[in-house]
Amino acid sequence: MRVTHAMYKACNTSAPLATYTTGNDSITIKTRGHHFFFCGVPGHCQAGQKVDINVLQSNEIAPTPSVSSSVLSPPVPSAKVPGPAPSNAVPLKSPFGSIGLATAVLATFLINFA
Repeated sequence: MRVTHAMYKACNTSAPLATYTTGNDSITIKTRGHHFFFCGVPGHCQAGQKVDINVLQSNEIAPTPSVSSSVLSPPVPSAKVPGPAPSNAVPLKSPFGSIGLATAVLATFLINFA
């Protein structure tokens, strides 16, 4: 929805200037100044789904947004994490495959603790 500034601030959906419903709408803005839009689904505007587009004159330069240094976190040095050590272990093989091996281990457990 395209709305007035007052409607934008209040998330008032009662009388939008324009409504776009396809989800694939294209809007051409031909005048300079602020243009206010928000989602008309109940609760979406209040959750922040709104945008204020400020179109400048062609000879105006947009101000560069400033970021407070307290917002920025210090760079994190990259850690040198060693890879896994080579293994000298001999693979365990069973003539009956992994199911046969699991059955043999289970049978040994049951015999020893039954």
